Amino acid sequence: MSKTFRIATYNIHKCKGLDLRVSPQRIVDVLREINADIIALQEVVSVQSEAAQENQARFIAEELGFEYRLGENRKHLGGLYGNVVLSRFPITETKNFDITVKGREPRGCLHAGVKLESDSFLHIYNIHLGTAFFERRKQAIRLLDTEILNRHHFAPRVMLGDFNEWTRGLASRLLKAHFRSADLREHLSQKRTYPGILPFLHLDHIYYDNHLKIENAIVHRSRLALVASDHLPLVADFSLKT
Repeated sequence: MSKTFRIATYNIHKCKGLDLRVSPQRIVDVLREINADIIALQEVVSVQSEAAQENQARFIAEELGFEYRLGENRKHLGGLYGNVVLSRFPITETKNFDITVKGREPRGCLHAGVKLESDSFLHIYNIHLGTAFFERRKQAIRLLDTEILNRHHFAPRVMLGDFNEWTRGLASRLLKAHFRSADLREHLSQKRTYPGILPFLHLDHIYYDNHLKIENAIVHRSRLALVASDHLPLVADFSLKT
């Protein structure tokens, strides 16, 4: 059985497209185009309602037939708002870590342990960093402490999400000292993911450690993806090193 698997990160902007229409179904359709095995979503709203699409996390997961975990960072429109990990494989553990910087918007890092088909384990860390320069630096330091990223350093780890950092700033330098980056020039001719229709900023990233080998990486630019959110999905294929 192949040990290659596909991972994607996608800021879905509360499922609100560039046409101002809120459509979780459209996000599902984009994700079906990608056909990833593990997906990290940011800016997800899940409201308990009779309308299935109001609970965006559950609706997207059920449409794809995936397991999911939501890390709540704050309330929005009476519902849960935060990051979501979806997986074709079993999710064996999960925890949402608070990486909020005082005086700034609440932020979190959602960890999910995933059991792959090869019976190997993979640790996913889905993050959405802050918009302020020194806020991101404090968050990067927090991520690298022994409670979060470094408590699973003996198993493959992937850290991905919306880093809100379009230059090689303090957060990027700290993280690249411990991880490799999936958005390498040899894999990506187009690295920019925001805004979707005419991207000129590189906000979305995938970092991974030495247990993994990257096979390919792309920014998904379909006609549907160009309007479904204000970000484009970043996709990478990995294999486990033997």
